[in-house]
Amino acid sequence: MNLKHRNSTQRPLLGLACEGIRLPFMRWSNGLLIASFCFVLLSIILIGWRGINFGIDFRGGLLVEFETATPPDLNELRQKLRNVTDGNILLQEFDSNRTFLLRVQKPRLEDGNVTDPQNMIDSIKNTLEQTTIIVTEYRRVETVGPAVGNELRRAAIIAVALALIGIMGYIWLRFEWQFAVSAVLSLLHDMVTTLGFFSLLQLEFTLPSVAALLAIAGYSINDTVVIFDRIRENRRKYKRLEIFPLLDLSLNQTLSRTLLTSVTTLLAIAALVFFGGSVMYGFSLALGWGVLVGTYSSIGLAAPLLVTFGCKSRAGSYDE
Repeated sequence: MNLKHRNSTQRPLLGLACEGIRLPFMRWSNGLLIASFCFVLLSIILIGWRGINFGIDFRGGLLVEFETATPPDLNELRQKLRNVTDGNILLQEFDSNRTFLLRVQKPRLEDGNVTDPQNMIDSIKNTLEQTTIIVTEYRRVETVGPAVGNELRRAAIIAVALALIGIMGYIWLRFEWQFAVSAVLSLLHDMVTTLGFFSLLQLEFTLPSVAALLAIAGYSINDTVVIFDRIRENRRKYKRLEIFPLLDLSLNQTLSRTLLTSVTTLLAIAALVFFGGSVMYGFSLALGWGVLVGTYSSIGLAAPLLVTFGCKSRAGSYDE
């Protein structure tokens, strides 16, 4: 089909209608950018107001691994341990239904000092002995100090920063600088809104949560690269097509792939949320939220940012 004599505003609706679904994403680009900015701003406000509920990995605490003679009632055991420790705890099956890993955040006293670790260990052991549970062995008792927690927090920030720098460098080399900056800003949007999600629900933020952030970044950048690759292909194929119709075309061509991938991923995550137990609940919920915002940012944020940073279609003639 010869499209040389068609008006540029008619091309996406007439000449390229056969290419797939025709949704005017770029007509909504200003609204999408404003909505994204509001989401990020709201997340920052939430983080500043409610804070992040850092877990034992970052705040410091105790780790006790023990084995019981028979499988106990975990809910009853959790309640008794919460009463005696007066702090956040995480109790999970470790190797079998008779081996457990207990993480206890050190509660602070009224004067601001932290409870003595040995006193807390003795209280935990006394509580276990006073129940019907028979503890056959304490395999491991460890203390995670505040210094270790701060080091882990610093290492987590460095890991996320290095991941963003590496992604930016890869996109820059494969595409152009506008694509790299747009991709990294989209990823920052995903991560900040995910942290806002943690703050809103006060989900415990632990080392697995850092893994969830990096998984979200990997998922989101995968979608973004697919869209960017189609944009680059169409810039070569339709060399005189203006940038807005070209971006609309590319987004519509990759829309079915993006949505199908997201839906199947969310189905798997939903299984973890409902059947993964309390240990996996926060991680799975955050991962599901990250997939949603990652899908949104790949479609509604990365492409409009290309226009914001001056990405233009290439001059020339149609290959068709």
